Amino acid sequence: MGNVEPGDTYTTTVPACFQEPLAPYIQVRQGLAPDDIVCKEGLVLAAREGGDPLCIREESVQTLLRLGWTVDISGHTDPDDTWNPQSKPYDRRVYCNDNLKVEVERHIEEYTLQESLSLSSPRMAAPQAADQNMGLAVGGAQDVNNFRANVENGYLPLHTDITYEGLFYDYYFDTGRGAECKALFCPSYSYAVSADPFSGEREYYLSVGLNSGLKESDFNRRDLNLVIVLDVSGSMGAPFDRYYYDDPLAASTDARTKMQIANEAVAGLVDHLGPDDNLGMVLFNNGAHLAKPLESMGSADRDRLKANIMGIHEGGGTNMDAGMNLGTSLFGETADGYENRIIFLTDAMPNLGDISRAGLFKTVSDNSENGIHTTFIGVGVDFNTGLVEALTKIRGANYYSVHSAEEFKNRMVDEFELMVTPLVFDLELNLEADGYEIEEVYGSPEADQATGEIMRVSTLFPSRTEDGQTRGGIILLKLERVSDDAVLVLSTTYESVDGETGGVRMAVGIGPHDRDYYENTGVWKGVLLARYADLMKAWILDERAALAGAPVVRPSFYDDGIHVPDHDGWALGQWERQSAPLQVSDHHREAFSEFHGYFGAEAAAIGDEALRQELEVLAKLADHGG
Repeated sequence: MGNVEPGDTYTTTVPACFQEPLAPYIQVRQGLAPDDIVCKEGLVLAAREGGDPLCIREESVQTLLRLGWTVDISGHTDPDDTWNPQSKPYDRRVYCNDNLKVEVERHIEEYTLQESLSLSSPRMAAPQAADQNMGLAVGGAQDVNNFRANVENGYLPLHTDITYEGLFYDYYFDTGRGAECKALFCPSYSYAVSADPFSGEREYYLSVGLNSGLKESDFNRRDLNLVIVLDVSGSMGAPFDRYYYDDPLAASTDARTKMQIANEAVAGLVDHLGPDDNLGMVLFNNGAHLAKPLESMGSADRDRLKANIMGIHEGGGTNMDAGMNLGTSLFGETADGYENRIIFLTDAMPNLGDISRAGLFKTVSDNSENGIHTTFIGVGVDFNTGLVEALTKIRGANYYSVHSAEEFKNRMVDEFELMVTPLVFDLELNLEADGYEIEEVYGSPEADQATGEIMRVSTLFPSRTEDGQTRGGIILLKLERVSDDAVLVLSTTYESVDGETGGVRMAVGIGPHDRDYYENTGVWKGVLLARYADLMKAWILDERAALAGAPVVRPSFYDDGIHVPDHDGWALGQWERQSAPLQVSDHHREAFSEFHGYFGAEAAAIGDEALRQELEVLAKLADHGG
C-alpha cells in the first residue's frame, strides 16, 4: 500500500472464497445496511452503545443489555441514527471467480492518501483448512500462573508476576491476517481507538499480528541437546502454596513440596524426548553436581531414569550461578542442526555464588551468543519472577510457572515442541511517520527498550492456531498522536533461526473516530487485557509502597487513565522472597469494582469464555476486606 496515490485504481486478492459470514465491521465497510448484516451460526446481531454492530453469543445478550452496553437488537431501521456505519461512496465489487479468489476493486480518486489507507483491504479470517498455518508468539513469560497463585492463596503478588506477554499467551487472538502468508514471518496490523474506562481519554492502539507461512504439517522441532538444571536447595522443600521464608509452622493446603512437583515435571519432560535427542542433567544447591552427562536417549533406560528423578531430595543453599555454569559446560562441541537448550527449574531465590542479576544475565547472554538458549520453569508460589523476568529478555529465552504438576504435564503435551524451538530472532519494527509515536508496548519482554519510533523483540516461538486465531499472537502498541498526519509507514526486519534475514514494509491508516472503534476482536482483546494488567501492576506497586510506609492516596488513573506508576526498586525486595498479605485499599477496591463491570461487558461482547478467569480475580479483589 505504500505506493498508493490519489486517483489510482488497485486490485487486491486474498485466498479462497469464505465459507461463513464476514465480521460485521467488514460488512459495514462494504456498505451493507443493518438489516443485511449476517452473523455466523449461533451468534445474534447487536450493537454497542456507540452504534458499532456486533455478532455475539445468545447467552451474552441479556448480560450486555443489563449492563447497558448494547441497544435493542431488534428493529434497526435507521442506520444513520443507530448504526452509523461510516460508509464511504466508493465503487466496489466482490465476487468469486473460477479460481476461487476474492477480488476487490476500489476507486479512490475522491480521497486523500490518508483516507485511502484507512480504507485498507478488508481483514477477513482465514478459512480453516486441514493443513493450517502456525502462528508466532514472543519469548519471555508464557503464563501468569504465579500471579494467580499468589492471589488465590492470599498473598500480595510482585508486579513482575503479571507480564503482558504472559497474559497474552493465555489467549487466542485474531491477528488481522489477510493475504496468504508464504514467508516465515508476515506481520499484519489492526488498530483501535478506545476511551480509557476511568479517565475517558481517547487512546490509539495498533496490534502487530504475528503470522507465519509455516504449515503445521511441516513443523518439526530440531533434535535436542538438552541439559536440565534442577534446583535441589532447601527452599524447594517448602509446600507449593506457602513461602519458604515465612513461619515454618504455617498451615498448608497442599501437602506436596516444590521438590516433588519439580521432580514430576522433569520426569514428564523425559517422555517428550526422541531417540535422536541428547539429555544431560545437573543438580545444584550449595554447589553444582553432575547427575547425568549429555548422552543420547536412543539407548537410555527411561523408566530407571524417571525413577531416579522422582527420588531426588532437597537441602542446602541456592547457588544458581554454579548450576548454570556446570550445565553450560556439558555442551562442549555441539553438532550442527541441533537446538542447544538448558531447561532450568528453580524457585529463583539464590543466596550463594554470584547472586547479582548482572552476573546471571551475563552467563545466560553469553550462552545465547554461543547458540545455547534457556527455558526457566518457576516452581512454587514464591518463585521470584523479579529475577527471571529480566533473564528472559535474552535471545531464545522463555519461562513458564508450574502451578501444579498435572497442569504442567498437560500443557507440555501441546507446548514442549514449541517451547524449545525458536524460529525468529531480533525482530525490529520501525515507525516511519511523524503523526504518531510509540508510547507503550504490551506483549514483549523487551518493551522497556522501545523508543518513539522503534520496537524490538529478541525472539518469536511457534504457536498454535485455532479457528483462525493464534495463541499469544499479537504485540500491542499504544500510540501517541502528535499531529494530524494519520498515515503510518511500518517496516520490519528479522533473522530466522537459520541466519536468513527478512522483512516487510507497509502503510497503515488510522481513520478518524469520535467513539470507540476496534478493527477486530484481536486488538479489542489486547487493549482489554493490557488495561487489566496495567491496573493490577498499579495496585501491586501502590500496596507495596503502603507496606513500606508511603501514604495511601487516590489512584492517579482516575484522572490520567490507567498506567503503571514509577518505582525505585523497593517493590522487588530481596531474591529470597518473603510473602506479603493480600491487601486491597478502599480506593483500589472501588476501582476493581468499577473495572469489573467494564471488563465483563467487553468480555461478553468479545465472546471469549477464557476471559472469565480475569473476572474472577477482579471479583475477589473487589470483595477483599470490604
